[in-house]
Amino acid sequence: MEDYNKIIESLNVRFISAKNIDILKPLTIENYYDVENVVLFVHKGEVRFGKDKQVVNENEILFIPGGKMVSITYGKGTATSLSNDDFINNRDKFFQNADKIVPKSENDNVSFINFDAKVFDTVNFFASLDIPPFIIKGNNKLISIVKEVVSEMYSGFAGKGRVVKLETDHLVVEIIRHILNKGLFVEQFATNSTYFKDPRLIDIFAYIKKNLNEDLSNKILADVANVSEDYVGQYFKMLTGINPQDYIEYQRMEMAVNMLRTSKKSIREIGKEVGYKDTAYFCRRFKMMFGIPAGKMRRRETLMNV
Repeated sequence: MEDYNKIIESLNVRFISAKNIDILKPLTIENYYDVENVVLFVHKGEVRFGKDKQVVNENEILFIPGGKMVSITYGKGTATSLSNDDFINNRDKFFQNADKIVPKSENDNVSFINFDAKVFDTVNFFASLDIPPFIIKGNNKLISIVKEVVSEMYSGFAGKGRVVKLETDHLVVEIIRHILNKGLFVEQFATNSTYFKDPRLIDIFAYIKKNLNEDLSNKILADVANVSEDYVGQYFKMLTGINPQDYIEYQRMEMAVNMLRTSKKSIREIGKEVGYKDTAYFCRRFKMMFGIPAGKMRRRETLMNV
């Protein structure tokens, strides 16, 4: 348990957004994807997800780790099926932002919270576990926290930003406690608790984060970790489950999404700043990873925050 405490203490949690949504018509998004972790709470109606269409009922939570693509169906009845791209262009036909978390009697209703949780402010913790989306049932403490975060975001109270930050920290701890108490993903947690203690790996993570726009070849990473170039890829994959170049691309794309959300820089400028000299190649890789062009990702963020 001490290893898990060390991981929790090392986490830097960052609240991204929270919103409450009325479902106007049943909808399936075939390739839903978000860089950040998503907590989805069903106030009214139901949500189905994955190939097996698992059902998330009222007063249950769906947790989607960052970077996991999944099919999601909102609402009961026959659903219109759209790609993520098509949903962006038709959002207002299906979703309506609610001004409070008490559902209207005529609408199914869900709440979303998006957040980052990074070990040593470097590694996306839940993404690094490589776990699938899963349902959290019967956890009244988590439900209470979700409602508190969303309520604060809709309030005009002084200090709401501070409260939301504290409650999001609490949310992450309770998700980890739920996983541990239910004995979920035991092997993944055991692996993470081991490699997060390896100082050479932490040095590599930190170097990648600070130098995403620079050359990050295996030769460079080998020098950082003081191991051979032939060994560094095997070493990294042995401890993390992915090869270093895949991890680097994920980090670059995550930074690109953040810049699309928070800046007005051009696609060319963003691509260059995250390490892609060839804008066309950056755009191809972005669309391959997220299923939509970078420009439409920016529009998606605008629409989701309307």
